[in-house]
Amino acid sequence: MPYPLQRAPLLQALRNALEPLDYVHAMWEGGAASFKRVDEWSDIDLQVAADDERVAEVVAVVEQTLTALTPITLRYEIPQPAWHGHWQAFYQLEQAGPFLMLDFVVMKRSATNKLLQPEIHGDAVIHFDKINFVVAPPFDQAAFLAKLHGRVATLRVMFPLFQSLTLKELHRGNALEALAFYQGYVLRPLVELLRIIHSPTRYDFHTRYTHYDLPSEVVQRLQALFYVAHPTELAAKREQGEMWFNELLTQIDFEAVAKKLV
Repeated sequence: MPYPLQRAPLLQALRNALEPLDYVHAMWEGGAASFKRVDEWSDIDLQVAADDERVAEVVAVVEQTLTALTPITLRYEIPQPAWHGHWQAFYQLEQAGPFLMLDFVVMKRSATNKLLQPEIHGDAVIHFDKINFVVAPPFDQAAFLAKLHGRVATLRVMFPLFQSLTLKELHRGNALEALAFYQGYVLRPLVELLRIIHSPTRYDFHTRYTHYDLPSEVVQRLQALFYVAHPTELAAKREQGEMWFNELLTQIDFEAVAKKLV
């Protein structure tokens, strides 16, 4: 049964509150909207641009708008300084249900890291833009490819170096630690290498969007490695993951990777 507060009215209420303000310059969506994949479980990844000294006022207006629509049941504000340099908070709204969470970011007008590269973040859905703020910077393919070369060089060393961590905990009978090391030092670098080959612009997204970014046969093979029913399966699955990783290292073709960056 749908919740009373739906996506479109929520976004329209926020736009109505923010667009008339002279210190708010743009409002746009990322996430599922930017990839045209919005469904009934999608949250709202909303960004606005505002004058540098007016961030707190924007937050106050947004929260007043939300509470006029529905009680805010949960609120989590990212501690500052955030990794991306912006103010960010997450809101769960009573009348919108648990899935239509608002992931809200306020960027200062002076911000340069706008998270707008379509090659990585998709095409922003612009609700209003008074100053042409929502403009993606040019994608430096050469620099990005150089970064991927460096990352593969690092993985070549790190992957074999840390394979012993899973094995030693298996020998000790510490199944939980072994599983954690397997996830961190076998599966995570394996997924990263697969993403470099198949979806290089999102090489560091780990399992996020793998259903869309990786071939279906690759996803199925990964699922078989991710789901471990019992500690007795772990040694064999670790070995399978290691063999796959090493195979990929011999097969990686940076010319093919470069073509995927275009």
